[in-house]
Amino acid sequence: MASLPQRFIAIDEEGYALSGETRITDPQVGQEILSQLKFAENGAFQTTFGGTPVLVEPFDEPLVAAQIDRDQGKWVLIFPYSHEESFDPKTLRLDEWDRFHGTTERGLPFVLSRAAQASFFDLVDDSDDESVTIDDQVIEVPSLFGAPAIAGEQWGEAYRQGNAGWNLNEPAEALKDMLPRLKLPKCRVLVPGCGYGHDAALFAKEGHVVTAIDLSEEAIQGAKERYGHITNLRFEVGDLFGLGPEHKGAYDLVFEHTLYCAIDPPRRKDLVKKWSEWLASGGQLMGVFYVMHKPAGPPFGGTEWELRERTRKGFRFLFWGRWQKSIERRQGKELFVFASKL
Repeated sequence: MASLPQRFIAIDEEGYALSGETRITDPQVGQEILSQLKFAENGAFQTTFGGTPVLVEPFDEPLVAAQIDRDQGKWVLIFPYSHEESFDPKTLRLDEWDRFHGTTERGLPFVLSRAAQASFFDLVDDSDDESVTIDDQVIEVPSLFGAPAIAGEQWGEAYRQGNAGWNLNEPAEALKDMLPRLKLPKCRVLVPGCGYGHDAALFAKEGHVVTAIDLSEEAIQGAKERYGHITNLRFEVGDLFGLGPEHKGAYDLVFEHTLYCAIDPPRRKDLVKKWSEWLASGGQLMGVFYVMHKPAGPPFGGTEWELRERTRKGFRFLFWGRWQKSIERRQGKELFVFASKL
C-alpha cells in the first residue's frame, strides 16, 4: 500500500469542507475538494486541498446533495460549492431514518439532504416505503446495509483459520493513547466482543476490574492463553444480547471496539440499549468506532451522523473526535468517543 496523506480535512453534515473548525466558503477551493474526492487505498477518502493530498473525514457521507435535478432524463445532484455529479436512481438505498443514499457515476457515496429528497419525490412518478417509480418503471430501494457475511457460528471458524482480520495482536492505538491521559478512577469495566482480550488486558493492567465477553469459544480460549494470568481480568463466553440479570447496572465503563461494526446493522439500536443497561448510574461509554463506507460486511461501515443519532438521547459526550494516529489500514477511518450515561 502506498503511503497515505498525513494531513486531514473534515466535511460537515451539510457537505461543506472545514479547515480546522472553520467552514471553507471559497467556491474554487470547495470545488477542488469535492471534484478531486476519491477512495484512498485503505478504503478511507482522500482529496487535494491547495494541490496537496489530504485524507477526508466526513461527518456523514462525503457528498451531501443540497438539491437534485433531472435534465433530459439524466439525474443530476447539486452539492455545496455548485459542484455537480450525475447518478443512477437504481443505486439508491434507504437508511433507518428514511434518508436516501446512493453512489454517483464516479462511484462515490452521497446522501440526499431533506430539501433534495423533497425535490426528488416531486420529480418521480410515485413512491412508497420500498420503491420509486420513474417513467413507469418501478425501482426497488433496499436498505442501506447488506446481509451479514458471517453467521454467529462462523466467528469461531474465523479464529481457527487465522482469518480474524480485526485482531491487531495489541490494544487499539486510540485506547493506548487515551487511557493513560483520561486518568480514570479504578472501576468495573465490561469489554463486549473482546476477541483475544488485548483491550481488556490493558484496562486490567491499569488496575481496573475487567469482565471480557465474546460469543466465540475460540476467542475466549485464545484470550485466556494470553492473559489468563491477570487476576483482575475475567473472560466469559456468552451471547451479549442474552446476558443474565447479574450484568444489569454492573459496570462503571463499557468499552466498544469492533463489535458495533461486526453485528448485523439492524441490531445496532439494540446494542446501544444494552450499553445503557449494562452501565450503572453515571457510568461511561468509551469506544473506537469505524467511520467508513462499507455497506457489506462485517465489518460494516457507518458514519458519525448515524452514531450520533443512535446515542444522543442516552449519552452526554465528553470527547468526540477522529483518531489520526492509527495503523495504516485504519487511518482516516476511526472515531474515538467518550461519553456519560444520561
